[in-house]
Amino acid sequence: MTLAMIILALVTLQRLAELWIAQRNTAWLLERGAREAAPQHYPLIVILHGAWLIGLWILAYDREPVLPLLAVFLLLQAARVWVLATLGRRWTTRIIVLPDAPLVKNGPFRFVSHPNYCVVVAEILILPLTFGLVGFAIVFSILNALVLAVRIRAENEALAIL
Repeated sequence: MTLAMIILALVTLQRLAELWIAQRNTAWLLERGAREAAPQHYPLIVILHGAWLIGLWILAYDREPVLPLLAVFLLLQAARVWVLATLGRRWTTRIIVLPDAPLVKNGPFRFVSHPNYCVVVAEILILPLTFGLVGFAIVFSILNALVLAVRIRAENEALAIL
């Protein structure tokens, strides 16, 4: 097994674990009266991230990672954990709004309003670059930017109602 395969396996397991956490948190929020906003774009997010990961498996499984870029990716994972820990049960992959719940303003939210999206933007760029996949990184960064433009607008509108 190559180092690339180990990295990709760990990222795949992480994403699957996050989907499980997100589903659990979504159910918990909905039980407390939360509502989902703008669900129509969610399949695009799933398709984009799934295609990104599958593409990495196809193109990078046998490539040697650039270690400084891998270190940056690992730092991004720490930032991801910080976001998830800060949001706790309120973190999900969907836009779920809990009425009368105050916006989270601690942790990374002190510095930027959408820290998770900052992490995702960087991950989609950095991991392919770690394996020398420049074109792949550019294409998926553009696709991600298009999806996030819709997502962030929808999330801001949903949060403005609070």
